[in-house]
Amino acid sequence: MLEVYGSILSTKYVLTLEQLQEFFLLEDSSESITELTRRFCLQSSSQDIQKKGMEFLYIHGYFDDLKVLIKKNKESEHFSNNQWADIYQIMMDLKKNRELAFTILPRLNQLKTSDPELVCLIELAKASCYYYMNRVDKLGYILATYQQLFSAIDDRLLVSYFRTRIRQISIIYFLKRNEMITARKFGYQILNEMLNPFIHADIHIKLGLSYTFESLEQGMYHLSEALRISKEYQFDKAVNLIEQRNIPFLLAHFNQVENISTQDKSEQAHIEIAKGNNGKAIEILNELPLNTPFQIYYLGKAKQDKQLLIKSYLYFIEKQGDHFFSKLPLYELKQLNS
Repeated sequence: MLEVYGSILSTKYVLTLEQLQEFFLLEDSSESITELTRRFCLQSSSQDIQKKGMEFLYIHGYFDDLKVLIKKNKESEHFSNNQWADIYQIMMDLKKNRELAFTILPRLNQLKTSDPELVCLIELAKASCYYYMNRVDKLGYILATYQQLFSAIDDRLLVSYFRTRIRQISIIYFLKRNEMITARKFGYQILNEMLNPFIHADIHIKLGLSYTFESLEQGMYHLSEALRISKEYQFDKAVNLIEQRNIPFLLAHFNQVENISTQDKSEQAHIEIAKGNNGKAIEILNELPLNTPFQIYYLGKAKQDKQLLIKSYLYFIEKQGDHFFSKLPLYELKQLNS
């Protein structure tokens, strides 16, 4: 396979990423198509593959490799490659610091291009900004226009990657709108059509939390799958999120807290509430800045304070557009009023 691989790199013919993957399908190799494509994206001198290889690396979670390819595209003599690199750098920056969304979005709004692929990429980057800004209502724009954006793009493989991103956005959008059937539909579509473990872990987390008001068993199944995948592929940040926040949250919500511990202070308080130790929970929460609607909800629940619960509810609705988790303080308010 190495000989064939080397011949592709040195060929005078310019292969697209889609043609390359079709070629790898015909070869008898112990390496996966994904791994072969990853290596080729990093080594190819093709202007087109250097650009679109960034999307391949991004959608498959190869973020260290993506940094390398972004650098190569920034140094390219082709302006288009420079533009693409700027967008992927923005998306990587957003992953590190979501607060940058407020300064990045105006920059994205000023970008002008006639390249339909880049237009779509910019819109996806804007959608990431809106997500990090908790402007879920704005995600509806790309969900309403993506078919038009896709129709102008000839590269079917690139469209398939962009479509996966649209489905990820759809899950978030419909979860926040409390439309569980639609949100889960998009989640299961991705699980059935994508082999990417990074995306599978993310989808299982979202599906797991979607059962917060329905089923501990189903919610824990998905969170356990997300944890298994994340450990297998060493997604350390995801492992920490699932173990320290997601699983403790779901178990505490269902009052199943025996032998459960976490380093997350908010969820420590949540666990104490589930145990009936409201005083301990209040003590923990008083050490926190109370800058999330969950923390305010936990304090309101521990104190049986209607004003705090209303504050949490309004925070979920007005600042995060989250009609799903806003049901947490709303349910507690109903309990106090009954």
